[in-house]
Amino acid sequence: MAFKIIDRENWSRKEYFEHYFSNVPCTYSMTTKLDITKIIESKKKLYPAMLYYLTTIVNRHVEFRITFNKDNELGVYDEMLPCYTIFHKDTETFSNLWTVYCKDYEEFYKMYEDDLRQYGNQKGMFGKPDVPDNCFTVSMIPWVSFEGFNLNLQKGYDYSIVLGSEKYYPKMDYLPAINYGIMPSFEVPSENFMACKLNEKAANISGIVEYAKEFGI
Repeated sequence: MAFKIIDRENWSRKEYFEHYFSNVPCTYSMTTKLDITKIIESKKKLYPAMLYYLTTIVNRHVEFRITFNKDNELGVYDEMLPCYTIFHKDTETFSNLWTVYCKDYEEFYKMYEDDLRQYGNQKGMFGKPDVPDNCFTVSMIPWVSFEGFNLNLQKGYDYSIVLGSEKYYPKMDYLPAINYGIMPSFEVPSENFMACKLNEKAANISGIVEYAKEFGI
């Protein structure tokens, strides 16, 4: 595992990185349908096959391997490994395992099976210890049918504010922002300007939200 530090001052992507990391911090997701006919026809088990192909794609593109290390330095790993969840039916909880990546699928599958055999029954958040820094997380819910799923992780934020559909966001505990004393700086129906308290211990806030000029609002 090698980690190459990025020279941010001379980085060609500096302007874009600073914009979305500092000025307009956000997350995004994209849902697409994949044809897995060849995987099914090859009789491969879906979960390890998905782990293998996802990791292959991640390692093929530098952009997917850029992150911060423990010293808060921005850089890129030469290789990423999959850290994935396994479900425990008896406790209805999950544990995380990780497997070393190999370009040969059969070799990767063998190491996956070995990890599952050795650590699959270990309970707790991390079934296999000593998770490397160059891991990315993967989950799969094979018994549920859905076309989109989004998980926005809190990163030091106590509240989340959205301007969107009153039929969608309330399902994720969003309420009209006016309930928190939060107002928009423009005219919009109160049911479409919503907020969610991410940290129950967060102090109450109130005021007017000013959007960055990039939003064009």
